[in-house]
Amino acid sequence: MALEIKQQLKLAQQLIMTPQLQQAIKLLQLSRLELLESLHQELEANPILEEALNEELEPSQIEKTPGEPETEPEDRQTEVTFGEQAFEGTDWDLYINDYYTPRSEDTFEDHDQSSYENIITKKTSLTDHLMWQLSLSNLTPEEETVGSEIIGNLDVNGYLTSTLEEISQSTHQEITLVEKVLLRIQEFDPLGVASRDLKECLMIQAHHLPNQNPWVDKIIRDHLNSLETKNYQVIARTLQAPIEEILQAINIILHLDPKPGRAYSDEEPQYISPDIFVYKMGDEVHIVLNEDGLPRLRINSFYKQALDHRGAVSDTTRDYIQEKLRSAIWLIKSIHQRQRTIYRVAECIFKFQREFLDHGVAALKPLILRDVAEEVQMHESTISRVTTNKYVHTPQGIFELKFFFNSSVPGANGESVASESVKEKIRLLIAQENPAHPLSDQELTERLLKESIHIARRTVAKYREALRVLPSNKRKNIPLQDWIRSQKTEAGKEGRKEKDE
Repeated sequence: MALEIKQQLKLAQQLIMTPQLQQAIKLLQLSRLELLESLHQELEANPILEEALNEELEPSQIEKTPGEPETEPEDRQTEVTFGEQAFEGTDWDLYINDYYTPRSEDTFEDHDQSSYENIITKKTSLTDHLMWQLSLSNLTPEEETVGSEIIGNLDVNGYLTSTLEEISQSTHQEITLVEKVLLRIQEFDPLGVASRDLKECLMIQAHHLPNQNPWVDKIIRDHLNSLETKNYQVIARTLQAPIEEILQAINIILHLDPKPGRAYSDEEPQYISPDIFVYKMGDEVHIVLNEDGLPRLRINSFYKQALDHRGAVSDTTRDYIQEKLRSAIWLIKSIHQRQRTIYRVAECIFKFQREFLDHGVAALKPLILRDVAEEVQMHESTISRVTTNKYVHTPQGIFELKFFFNSSVPGANGESVASESVKEKIRLLIAQENPAHPLSDQELTERLLKESIHIARRTVAKYREALRVLPSNKRKNIPLQDWIRSQKTEAGKEGRKEKDE
């Protein structure tokens, strides 16, 4: 059978993602801060775009087709040129010192004070703090090299993440020298830094306590697991020590720092800028988009006038301007469409979750993407993009839009309860429990059943872990005197029981 090449026509339908559609989808799923950064980049890359200052954007600038003539006031765009001579004699150091050096209003002008650039402060990091101590430790050059390598391999909590063998190989020094320098660094401030595990960290801090307790070292060295589960009786029975002395030693251990490096953490907090504000005025709900700081884009009239005059620019320049003009118009349309979509989705969400604004998380109702998609007549994937990385400021606090979508849990009379509402009930029950007798997962299940919420114990355990709450055996917290009193009471009961027998 011979192979041959043939041509044939075939009619088919397929979905094609045009560059404009890809841009619109990308803008839709950006957060507010990411959108702001993207707009600034576009303003720098596209000369046709400019930011409107204290003016309203005109609809004609959005709906106008590229190259179509348009009449605008002649004074809208004024080209201003500056001579280069104006900046040649400017003393910028003097400008900064005169206008940006902070001075007290009730003191005389002091020309000898530090300049503005010299007073900008930076928070001391753990590495800087340890390197400063290393430089004052009177070490040999080889020991300083090893010390710098050790400090460079510490994590944010102050623990050593490399082995001594790896440090020895990287510095080409004997492992005995590495061990010597490591012991020296572990005595730096904060105590316990450069430890290889939790046990070593606690032991170092315990050895530097002013009042030594003979049971502290033994508990840290051999009974950390029992200490974690609060099996204090097991520790006392194993060490054959009075429970009072064991509890005193445990109280000392609980005041040690398991993460000595966190006090010097240089991680800056990430602040959330809400995309939407929801206000409740009486019985009405008002939704306002947060457009504070977002540049209002418009088309530069200078380039539009250049297109109107056929002979003003060359064909190559004209094609370039038209391409950038189409891109600018589509970007402005996409931004307006994004804002309208976010508003409609937020309006629909708070139509379903109206009671949340009055009663908080406990009043949340089950809601899925399909419910909102059907209401606003959009695809579920579009709703998912809209609610990703978008935050809303409500009378109950700031929440991500995805927070309001919850699975359902069976309730009383066939009604369903939102999973976040169940989590809130679990959190409140745990917050109100007796610290000496914390509620177990089974007891939480029974309490929820009394409130007509049918939920399995394993689901309660899953929700409790999602709330970052420890199990009941690790939440148990009894003061020292109450513990001793309870142990004496139990011992007295057992003695009376044996006597009666």
